[in-house]
Amino acid sequence: MPVQSHAVEQSGPDPLPTPTPAEHVRSEHPAPHAPPTPHTGPEQHAAPGQHSGPASGEHPAPHAAAPHAAPAPAARPAVGEPLPPVAPSPVEAVPVQAPVPVRPPVAEAVPQASVPQTPPPPPQAPAPMPAEPTLHLGHRAAAPAYPAASGHPGNAFPEGEVPEGYTPTERDLPVINRGDTVQVKVSPVPAPAGEVPSGDGPGPLYVVGDVHGYLDELLAALRTQGLVDENGGWSAGNARLWFLGDFTDRGPDGIGVIDLVMRLSAEAAAAGGYCKALMGNHELLLIGAKRFGDTPVNSGAGTATFQAAWLLNGGQKQDMDRLQDVHLQWMSRLDAVVREDDHLLVHSDTTAYLEYGETIEDVNDTVHEILTRNDADEVWDVFRKFTKRFAFRDDGGPQAVQELLSTYGGSRIVHGHSPIPYLLGQVGTEDGEDGGGPVVDGPHVYADGLAIAMDGGVTMAGKLLVVQLPLNDRANA
Repeated sequence: MPVQSHAVEQSGPDPLPTPTPAEHVRSEHPAPHAPPTPHTGPEQHAAPGQHSGPASGEHPAPHAAAPHAAPAPAARPAVGEPLPPVAPSPVEAVPVQAPVPVRPPVAEAVPQASVPQTPPPPPQAPAPMPAEPTLHLGHRAAAPAYPAASGHPGNAFPEGEVPEGYTPTERDLPVINRGDTVQVKVSPVPAPAGEVPSGDGPGPLYVVGDVHGYLDELLAALRTQGLVDENGGWSAGNARLWFLGDFTDRGPDGIGVIDLVMRLSAEAAAAGGYCKALMGNHELLLIGAKRFGDTPVNSGAGTATFQAAWLLNGGQKQDMDRLQDVHLQWMSRLDAVVREDDHLLVHSDTTAYLEYGETIEDVNDTVHEILTRNDADEVWDVFRKFTKRFAFRDDGGPQAVQELLSTYGGSRIVHGHSPIPYLLGQVGTEDGEDGGGPVVDGPHVYADGLAIAMDGGVTMAGKLLVVQLPLNDRANA
């Protein structure tokens, strides 16, 4: 789909002439009550996979008392055995090397073909909240220290047991390896424990890439930068912290991540700083799945439902069970675009924001009004557009970035959404064998140095990035 006459963005919701046969979409971990998930866009060629690794976290399984155990993980292809073929992408085809036994990246998938309606699950009592992590808005009890994450992401399961309903998903996306971009290695210097920045002006600015439910990895990254203490409490004084969206789905504790960000917002404000967040496409997806469920929406290429899209894109049953009105209200009020210092912060690497207003205030007001009207088709359209990606890469990338910067201000755009391993042409193995995981040392600077990608690919054994802006990389970009 041409966007703003300069770049072709890839996105799950782009219309297709004919749905791909169902055998091209595979999942070894079907989520409970999941309707069929037909192939629906050029980005979601499904590949089998799952998260595995040592259990080192302290979070009890949210459904420990449930009578049904999580399904046993399916066998992974042996080394040297080729993965099943996937359907070719009809949009912006990019050459990809022959299949090797690697762990494919996770792509956004939006169903567009007709989706059979699935009866809603029977009512059930809300799942109990985890006992140990004490992450409540506005206060923090004496909670046990969160250990630093180690090993493969998703290791927050006690004794190797995964929570009921935890269904990691993986999808393929075309990748590129241009050789004219730079990945910035960040060597953080954390503030000494208990030291609070002082001064009349604003504190240092930090940004966080996509979290996707990996609470332990987030806490470890925040501690490394001196932003939280050993118990997960705000320790950065008047520092400014921005999350770039996508708190839930795919990882084990999305609601725990939202609870943490909400609590840090209150604690940072009390200390003279702030902790804020942008709206990602997965926030829109979770809101839609909760509000509209299996209500058919007009996807532009047939019918779809938010429930089907949520499950297809890594929706976790335990997150939906623990989702409360306070979480929905908080997500619905998040801004889509902000400008901090000389940086324009957005979630998605797309120019679709331009369709919602000529100023930052217009864009945010328009998105909030759409969510307030509560029309399923309107919310789906926002979700569909904010799922687009790759507008800033290739030859038209710098022009696309310049159009956003000239409209909304700033000299650089900072985004999440598209994992850095996609942009670098890397893929990692499922469990990091032979050092095959994506090598993500820091943010990815590209588009003639005008764009900074912040999604380190934590869902594919990459890295959850928390970095201070501005980056000292102008000479290398």
